[in-house]
Amino acid sequence: MTFGREVRTESVTTFVLGRRIAVARCDLAANRASEMAGTRKAGGKKGGKRKHGATHKGGKKRPSGGDMGPALAGGQRLSGASKYLEDVMVVFRGLPGRPMNARQVASTMGISDKDIQEMLHVLMRQEAGKGKLKEVGKGRFMMPEEAGQRDDRRGKRSRDQGASTGGRKEVVQGTIQITAYGKGFVSVPGQSDDIMVPKGNTGTAFWGDTVELGWMRRGRKEVPYVAEVVKRARDLYVVMLDHVKDYAFGIPTDKRMHRDFLVPARFLNDAPEDVKVAVRLVDWASPDDPPIAEVVEVLGAPGVHEAEMHAILLEYGLPYHFPEDVEAEAAAIPQELPSDEIARRRDFRKVTTFTIDPEDAKDFDDALSVETLKNGHLEVGVHIADVSHYVRPGSLIEEEAIERATSVYLVDRTIPMLPEVLSNNLCSLRPNEDRFAFSAVFELDAEGEVVKEWFGRAVIHSDRRFTYAEAQERLETGKGDLAEEVGQLQALALKMRARRFKAGAIDFDTEEVRFRLDKDGKPIEVLIKRMLDANRLIEDYMLLANVRVAKWISGCKGNRPPGGVYRIHDSPDPTKLKSLRMFVAQFGYKMPDTEPGNAHKAISQLLKMAEGKPEERIVKQMAIRSMAKAEYSTENIGHYGLAFEHYTHFTSPIRRYPDMMVHRSLQHYLDGGAPIDTGTLDGPCAHSSEREKRAADAERASIKYKQVEFMGTQLGAEFTGVVNGLSSKAVYIELEGNKCEGYVDIKGISTDRFSIDPERQCLVGLHTGQLIQMGQEVRIQVVRADMQRRELEFEWLGTV
Repeated sequence: MTFGREVRTESVTTFVLGRRIAVARCDLAANRASEMAGTRKAGGKKGGKRKHGATHKGGKKRPSGGDMGPALAGGQRLSGASKYLEDVMVVFRGLPGRPMNARQVASTMGISDKDIQEMLHVLMRQEAGKGKLKEVGKGRFMMPEEAGQRDDRRGKRSRDQGASTGGRKEVVQGTIQITAYGKGFVSVPGQSDDIMVPKGNTGTAFWGDTVELGWMRRGRKEVPYVAEVVKRARDLYVVMLDHVKDYAFGIPTDKRMHRDFLVPARFLNDAPEDVKVAVRLVDWASPDDPPIAEVVEVLGAPGVHEAEMHAILLEYGLPYHFPEDVEAEAAAIPQELPSDEIARRRDFRKVTTFTIDPEDAKDFDDALSVETLKNGHLEVGVHIADVSHYVRPGSLIEEEAIERATSVYLVDRTIPMLPEVLSNNLCSLRPNEDRFAFSAVFELDAEGEVVKEWFGRAVIHSDRRFTYAEAQERLETGKGDLAEEVGQLQALALKMRARRFKAGAIDFDTEEVRFRLDKDGKPIEVLIKRMLDANRLIEDYMLLANVRVAKWISGCKGNRPPGGVYRIHDSPDPTKLKSLRMFVAQFGYKMPDTEPGNAHKAISQLLKMAEGKPEERIVKQMAIRSMAKAEYSTENIGHYGLAFEHYTHFTSPIRRYPDMMVHRSLQHYLDGGAPIDTGTLDGPCAHSSEREKRAADAERASIKYKQVEFMGTQLGAEFTGVVNGLSSKAVYIELEGNKCEGYVDIKGISTDRFSIDPERQCLVGLHTGQLIQMGQEVRIQVVRADMQRRELEFEWLGTV
């Protein structure tokens, strides 16, 4: 239990749920809610019981009893409490220097009653709030002056130990992930391995929070614990409300959240039952007690499209509207292009220019211009929206862009990084309008080799807005407006692409899932988006610009590389490469035993060998899993997957903040600026990498939700699928045709017991020898579609 410095009891309520009895107290401090404590029966999967945050360790119930309240409104004491207070203080004064919890104090007083022990704990917390005792951790208290001396002694002992053992482990900060069982794993920047935090030591942290780790001695070992939550991963949390009399428990919809919230009556704000709501964390003073939350927005009933999309954004800590002052600042930007600014720029308005984008695109980041020179070479301009002209350092728009770092793409909407007046209007390279651009212009010979290059600010006029389908039609037929120009670009793109793959670039050519939705947002068709030649054409020229900009920045100051932002991709982990080699061997593929730094050619050859084969999809998937994740960094280590020594992101500043940083750095060096201190770029790089991952997770969550919603109309239907994941409890299967993924409970496959063979990536029946392998084709029946958990459950019908 946690109480404020001036405590009053708002309510003491005893309630019975099933056979479990709990007492809930809702105590309010002068400026914050404290809490009620209790346990209740909660429906989990297969009817399991869920423990709320107010239970004691081991699931013990809070004791019941009427003569326990520490105080009433106005400070009037309950007689059952006041008679023990003097004795409690006598115990502490009589045993100076000894930290004690309520059970130890009660034992000293000769008391064994659990209800009274609970009351003593409340009183000790209360006295600590008044400064008469000091809490020293794990529910233990001391006299304040003794606690101070104890801290001094511990500090001296730590210094002495440090001198003899080489020093205690340093306090570190990182991002924590917490399992459903309470164990934590902290990822620390610059460290390859996560730090495991034992159950009970994660403090008041939630999944994704930035935490500071301290170290405590446990026997001869030092174990980590969360000393402080430095920054919450999100401001709001999505929960389902479960009302209990005049208050409610908030059950998080995010399966990664390991604690339920307590929402006192005054913080319910008239929210109805059985709805999804957004709550704000009000207080969580002790991990022994439930976090207190306040309802700030009712999202709607489960299953309603708008409610679910907003819930996903909030679940991943992503915004879905701009602050009013940011919108106002964007609206105040002049719409016209100043003539004096035009005069300072290179003018491409008379050069043939066009964009190629998805059919539903509104933010046109890039355009291509093409012109045949007198020497027969082709001058290709890669023109990128000049966002940094409009978004200035220190502005409100800039601060919001830094925080968002990326646009987010859900199944039905885009959550832009920039306000719409910029992303869809002023910065967007719309057809038949003059627009400012930051351009990379290349003179290319007949082989697509760069002869000359120019970087700088320009003004352009797009003559045509192509969709990918329209550009593809011109590539296939050679007919239509600007077909010749599109064909010229394609001819050189094919040669650049061939060189890239020859150098060892890996072509994963992944598919994307899209949906056709009805007017209510319900999915009526699953669409699989595949790469066309037109997509690849744009990709080739964007890669060209990104590589040449990175190379120019890294070498523009001679022997001393200046500070810059790079898109890096490290080589694979040797262990994962070994697993990939063993896995593909079962399909008859032999990968050479190469070093990680040289493995890209082997992986590229593997994908070519598997192309068009039944196992192509799973081989590609396993190859991707063996790779490291690309990220932003000021340390240029190259891009492994693309086989580039220099690479950055220059081409999408409307939707990626790192691209804006690259634009500013490039202009700074074009102007002759001194090397930029990388310390000013490291933070935004790390933040952008984290935000990119979060946005991708949110996109996947929205796709998964719509897949489950779509398959909910197919209950009982049978499908063919491919095994794409294995665990000791389930087999995960991706359905052919719609790429929806679900699982089969391993107990439903056979009465046999299965074990995982990590080398072959398969399950083996211990008695029958039955094999379940990655990539294996199977038949299943859809038996359950749980939209709230975003889970599909299948019944195993057998192998194909």
